[in-house]
Amino acid sequence: MVVIVSIVLAVIVSLLSCWARANREAKLRRVMIARDRLTLLSVATTHIGNTLEVDTTARELAEAAVPRFADLATVDLADPVLRGEEPVADWSGGRPPYALRRVAQQSVLDGAPEAVLELGDAPHCPPDSVPANVLANGEPLRAAAIESAAELATWLCVPPERAGEPWRRHGVHSGIAVPLRARGITLGVAVFLRHRTEAPFDEDDLLMAQEIAARAAVCVDNARSFTREHRTSLALQRSLLPRRLPRLAAVDVATRYLPADSAMGVGGDWFDVIPLSGARVALVVGDVVGHGVYASATMGRLRSTVRTLADIDLPPDELLTHLDDVVIRLRFETEPDESEREAPSGEFGATCLYAVYDPVSRHCTMARAGHPAPALVRPSGEAEFVDLPAGPPLGLGGLPFESTELDLPEESLLALYTNGLVESRGRQDPNRSYNDLRQVLAQPAASLEQLCDSVLKTVLAEQPTDDVALLVARTHKLDASHVATWEIPDDPTAVASARDLATSQLAGWGMADAAFTAELVVSELVTNAIRHADGPIQLRLIRERGLICEVSDSTSTSPHLRRARAFDESGRGLFIVARLTERWGTRHRPGGKTIWAELAP
Repeated sequence: MVVIVSIVLAVIVSLLSCWARANREAKLRRVMIARDRLTLLSVATTHIGNTLEVDTTARELAEAAVPRFADLATVDLADPVLRGEEPVADWSGGRPPYALRRVAQQSVLDGAPEAVLELGDAPHCPPDSVPANVLANGEPLRAAAIESAAELATWLCVPPERAGEPWRRHGVHSGIAVPLRARGITLGVAVFLRHRTEAPFDEDDLLMAQEIAARAAVCVDNARSFTREHRTSLALQRSLLPRRLPRLAAVDVATRYLPADSAMGVGGDWFDVIPLSGARVALVVGDVVGHGVYASATMGRLRSTVRTLADIDLPPDELLTHLDDVVIRLRFETEPDESEREAPSGEFGATCLYAVYDPVSRHCTMARAGHPAPALVRPSGEAEFVDLPAGPPLGLGGLPFESTELDLPEESLLALYTNGLVESRGRQDPNRSYNDLRQVLAQPAASLEQLCDSVLKTVLAEQPTDDVALLVARTHKLDASHVATWEIPDDPTAVASARDLATSQLAGWGMADAAFTAELVVSELVTNAIRHADGPIQLRLIRERGLICEVSDSTSTSPHLRRARAFDESGRGLFIVARLTERWGTRHRPGGKTIWAELAP
C-alpha cells in the first residue's frame, strides 16, 4: 500500500512538474511574442516617416514589417497620392476608382521573387481581389490559411497563372491586408504574407498590422501633403522664372535652375536677363530666405520689382536701395503669425546681385546686397572673383550699397550664382567650392550650355541642400561699324543736318527701309533737345537687332508724353515718337540725360 501511494505521489509530482514547466514555457513564449510586438511597434515608430517622400515612407513601412512580422510586405498606393493629390473618389464601387501602383515591397528573399510584380507596376485588382475588397470596405482582412494558387492570386493582385510559381516554390500560407487610411481618406493598401514563418497570422497579428498601418498612413499622408506643396512651389517658381532668354548683341547667356532636395522644399532663387536702353543689358541673380510657396511668391514680387526699377535705368547701387525698401515694406505687410509659419524661424530677407553691361563702351557696373561675388574669366583664361563690396542683405535698411565699375575685354565671361552652388552642408572646406568653380570656369568649353553643365557637375558633389541658380554670360562689343555718333549744334537749323546724317548712315548700314521713320524720330528728338535743353547735344545711332536712336543733352528734366489739344502748338513730338517706335524712354546720367527710342527690326 505504501508503495502504491508513493508511486501515485511520484506521478502526481511529475505531472505537476511537467505542467509547471509547460506553463512557464507558454508564459515565456507569450512574453517573447509581446516583446517582439513591442519591438516592432518601436521600430515602426522610429523607422517610418523619417522623410517627407511618399515612396520612401512606403518602403520604410515594408522594411519595418519584414522579417519581424511578415516574410513579404507590399505597399500599393493610388496614383493621385504619388502626385501629392487626395484620392477623394469613393472606393466602394467594386473596382478601385484610381490606378494602384506598387510603391514598395520587402521580402526575406533577395529581390522579393514571390511578389511577382516589380516596383512601379500596376497590380491587377479585380473586384473580387483581396486588396479591392479591403479598399472598398475600409476594413482589414486576415487569412489564417491560403489553400490554393488561385486564392494566392487574389492576395498578390496578379492573374492566377502568375501565382502558381510563388505558391509551389515558396508556399505562401497566411496573409493580412490592411487599408492605409488617414483623415478619413483611403490612400492605398498594405499586404503582409508569410511563407517561411510557420505560425499563421492570428487575431493579435491583425491588431498589430492595423496599428502599424495606421501610423504609416499618417506619415504617407504627411508626405503626400508635402509633395503637393513642393510641386506647387516648383511650378510657381518655374512660372516666375524667365522661360526664354532674350537674344541680345551685348551678351550670350546660359542659365540653370536646380531645386533643392525634396526635404528642404523649393526656395526663392531667381535669375533674369533684362534688355536696357542703348543695347545694354542687366544681369540679375537673387535669393529669398526660406523655402516653399511663400519664398517662391516673394521671389516673384522681387523679380517684378527689379524689372520695374530696371526700366527707369537706375544705377545698380540705387536699384538695390529701392529694392531694400520694398523688402522692408513686404516684411511689415506680413502678419507676424503668417511670417513665423511660412518663413523658417520668422526670417525674412533676400540677397541680390545686379550688373549692367554696355557693349558699346565695354563698361560693366555691378553692386550686390549680401550676395556671393561674381566670377570673371578674361579672354586669356584667367579666372577671378570680382572684388565687389558685399553690402548688407536686403531687408535690413539704413545701410548703403556700393557699386564697382569694370572695363571688360571683349569675350569676357561673367558667372553669377546663388549660395546654394558653393555653400553645401557636406563641404568640409568652404573655400573648396570657390576653387572648384574658378577652375572649371577657366576651362575651355564648346558652349555656354556645356559650361553650365560642367559647373554643376564639378562644384556640386551631391544633391544640393539649397536651390541653385546659375547665370553665365559671355560679353561682346559693338564696334564702330554698329555705332555712329555726332555732335549737334544748339541751333534749330541743325535739325535738317541731323536728319541727313541719319539717312546717310542708314543707307550705309543697308537699312534704307527704316530711313523715313528714323528721320521723323531723329527730327523730333533733336528738336526737343534744342528747344528745351542747354549745352552740347549728341546724336547716336546704334544698329543692334533693329535701330536705336539716342539724343543726349546736359539737362536733367525728363519729357512727359501728353496728348496735345486741337489748337496746341506743341506736345505732339513725343506722341509721334511713341507711335512710331517699339519703346522709348529717358536715361539719366552724370551731367545730363539721354532720350532714346527703339525702332523695330
